[in-house]
Parts: sequence; structure tokens; C-alpha cells
Amino acid sequence: MRSIQGSVRVLAVDPGLTRCGIAVVEGDRHRRVALVGTRLVRTDARAQLSERLREVYQRVTLMIEEYGPDRVAVEQVFAQRNLNTALATAQAAGVVMLAGSQHGLPVATHTPSEVKAAVTGTGRADKAQVTTMVQRLLRLAEPPRPADVADALALAITHLWRSPLPPARSTLAAGGSHA
Repeated sequence: MRSIQGSVRVLAVDPGLTRCGIAVVEGDRHRRVALVGTRLVRTDARAQLSERLREVYQRVTLMIEEYGPDRVAVEQVFAQRNLNTALATAQAAGVVMLAGSQHGLPVATHTPSEVKAAVTGTGRADKAQVTTMVQRLLRLAEPPRPADVADALALAITHLWRSPLPPARSTLAAGGSHA
């Protein structure tokens, strides 16, 4: 059941092989947002790459099946100093996109600076500013932790605010009446 009438539910992923943050947030066209669920996926650095990717894929698939999102958003991989880290992050993003696509969900990507700008007003915000705004926007008692989950929450909010949402259901469907 949705906590916001006429909402869209987004599963957002901050991809990574060591730590992969997953968040499910719902929101409406009035920019109301609500936390639905989060998860942090950790994989064993000693495992084969294929096994680590399978673990990320399976956990994302379970979240899709558990929470029934309408859309998937993935943080776009940006240039990193370590080529191996960039490749692993891109591969993790790929299996997330595959999981969404296999469930018939539209999949979108957003850059880190786009996410920062959407939730804080500036694309140069630091992690603490993003986390503080996510806490405020979702009305959380404490800052979301760890950073990978906070980033996934910010990504979900960004996707809800930057992507066209369907019009809200009529007030009759919500139990009201038309004037």
C-alpha cells in the first residue's frame, strides 16, 4: 500500500561492488516524498567478479519484487582515479539496469552533480549537505546511514522531482468529491 495517494515509487541504486546502496522512495507531483525502504548490499572482495555482480543483481531483484517500484534510477558512473573501481562500478550499474529492465521497469540515470543540485540547490554540495537535506525532505529522525544509502535516497528524490510524473488520481478515487 502506498503512503502517498497517487504516488510513483522509485527504486534507486548507488552502484558499487564493495557497497551498493538501495533505496525505495515514493512521491507525487506535489513534491511530497516518503521513505519506503533501504538496503545496503556488501559483497566479499575475495569473491570472483561474476559472483559479486550476481549478488548485487539478486539483491536488487529481491527489492524490486518486495517493494514493487514503478521505476528504477541508477547513479551514473563518473570518472574516477582508479580505473578498476570505475569499471566495477559501471558493471554493478549494468546489472542493476538489467534487473529493472527484466521486470519491465523504465530505468534512468542521473549524474552525481544533478542529484546534489536537486536536493541541495547546488551541484557542488558535499556529502554532509546532501545527507542533511535527505533527512529533512524525508522527515527522518536521524541522518540516513551509511553514505551509500543516503546517496540512493537522494537519487530517488531527484528522479521523482526531475522526471515527469503522472497526474494525481482524482479526488473521487481518494474518497473526496469534485466541487
